[in-house]
Amino acid sequence: MRIAPLVEPGPPLGPEQAERASRHLLLPGVGLTGQRRLRAARVCVVGAGGLGAPVLQYLAAAGVGTIGIVDDDVVDVSNLQRQVVHGSSDVGRPKVDSARDAVLALDPTIVVRTHDLRLTATNAPDVLADYDLVVDGSDNFPTRYVVSDAAAAAGLPVVWGSVLRFDAQVAVFWATAPGGGPTLRDLFPTPSAPDEVPSCAEAGVLGALCGQVGSVMATEVVKLVCGIGEPLLGRVLVLDALRARWSQVPLVVPKRSDERPADPAPTTVDADEVPEIRPDELAARLADPADPVVVIDVREPAEIAVAAMPGAVPVPLASVLDGSALRDWPYPGPVVVLCHVGARSRLAAQVLRSAGIDATNLAGGIVAWRSSELATR
Repeated sequence: MRIAPLVEPGPPLGPEQAERASRHLLLPGVGLTGQRRLRAARVCVVGAGGLGAPVLQYLAAAGVGTIGIVDDDVVDVSNLQRQVVHGSSDVGRPKVDSARDAVLALDPTIVVRTHDLRLTATNAPDVLADYDLVVDGSDNFPTRYVVSDAAAAAGLPVVWGSVLRFDAQVAVFWATAPGGGPTLRDLFPTPSAPDEVPSCAEAGVLGALCGQVGSVMATEVVKLVCGIGEPLLGRVLVLDALRARWSQVPLVVPKRSDERPADPAPTTVDADEVPEIRPDELAARLADPADPVVVIDVREPAEIAVAAMPGAVPVPLASVLDGSALRDWPYPGPVVVLCHVGARSRLAAQVLRSAGIDATNLAGGIVAWRSSELATR
């Protein structure tokens, strides 16, 4: 879906600006007018970490005229493996200051606004009020929901990315896009509990993967500002770095109460329509030879190595989300899906049920299973 340019063109480019942007000026759809749009654009980047670092570098290099940087953290030596906007001499400095210096080193004519704070539902509307677009490179679910909700209320598009270990996702959320668009809550209806999804500090992340994903996010910003190409609206781009495979998952926008009925679209199962089973109920089913239920474990291999359910079949969540696991699905009967405490498996079961598979979520995940007396008898 093509959209109109997000930003009106700014003043004519000066000679140095034109020379700096000469390779952009050759591009159809960008040219002088598009570059003037970029110079007039005001982009807020939330997070000056793994994703924010390459986004900031490429937005500055692209000539975005005003860049906001939101982060309340300081540079740690462990950040340097992937947060390439910072250097060894920046350890201990506020990330917003280090990132600002790196941006101005690329182009000293850019206006940089620093926000040394953590976004909350209270301060987010004021912080985002003076921007045209938001880039969400944050590393935790509470901040992601704050960004999504505040941007939706303000009518701002959000370029969103997420990385963990060797996997990544990128999407554009824009509730007020022409025809209506998705928000983060359409992808993840409810926030995960703090212990449901491991952080990069707990699970690790491939440094170079942040550069790949950040570059895609910066490209989406340029497309939205200039009105070129097809943005990632209604699609989630999924990268499996170990297999070097990009894929995309459709993100169906639910009909909102203030919208006219849209044309029929592929249906998905709501999260609250996914049935759940308790550990004792699952134990009883597994003990019944007349009930050939298959248990699917959507956790990562390292998690399974720590705590596995005997007989469970490993099917990584990413392969369910990108559809690759469904191409030759070998289990015609009912399946029970498990993860650590039940959040990722609920999402997987939602996708599986949308594909016509009789999937049930194990309430409480492997944690509840291991603590169940029946499971240990």
